Amino acid sequence: MLGRFAGFIVAAIAGMIASGPAEAWRWRHQIDATPFFHSPCSVLRGRPCTPSFCSALSHGPCIPEIEYPYGENLQLTVETVPPDADKTKYVRPDHDLDSIADLFAELRSCWSPPPVDAAQPGMQMTVRFSFRRNGGIIAAPRLTFATAGTSAEIRDTYLQAINASLDACVPLKFTGGLGAALAGRPIAIRYVDNREPQRQSGKP
Repeated sequence: MLGRFAGFIVAAIAGMIASGPAEAWRWRHQIDATPFFHSPCSVLRGRPCTPSFCSALSHGPCIPEIEYPYGENLQLTVETVPPDADKTKYVRPDHDLDSIADLFAELRSCWSPPPVDAAQPGMQMTVRFSFRRNGGIIAAPRLTFATAGTSAEIRDTYLQAINASLDACVPLKFTGGLGAALAGRPIAIRYVDNREPQRQSGKP
């Protein structure tokens, strides 16, 4: 009887070990449509925080941008040369902005990079600011990130281009609902100058 019970325990443990990797892969790479309803992250938690960051070592899909619910920090990446698949996202809306997608499209269409002779290939810069209800900016955008190793002159050049691009677009035309929802909410925009060096230097 004791031997039979011991055999059952060994078989159960073997089954758990065999199914462990598959089960781990399932919850590690499952996309949750409502990630913001989870409990806060903890160092004692067995599963990763949601939403997770992209990684070159990850086997699952990478979701670099999420349209965060109102009240969360909004994050946007603006590329100087958008991929063909994303060009429609850089078209300025022809109506008052009524959604986060409209806001992002407007901000993308506003970007005017520095002239090629004053630019640096691959330069990245992130600024953070908030909007007023009427579509104006509450305070000057605050620099939070710049590509390491760049000179103060290059940083100033890009920061001036960012400020000029935003100044040319504000105040944005929000609908009443979007303006009320976004007022005072922080937004971080990462600008990426992905123009090819050959084109910037005039080489064929």
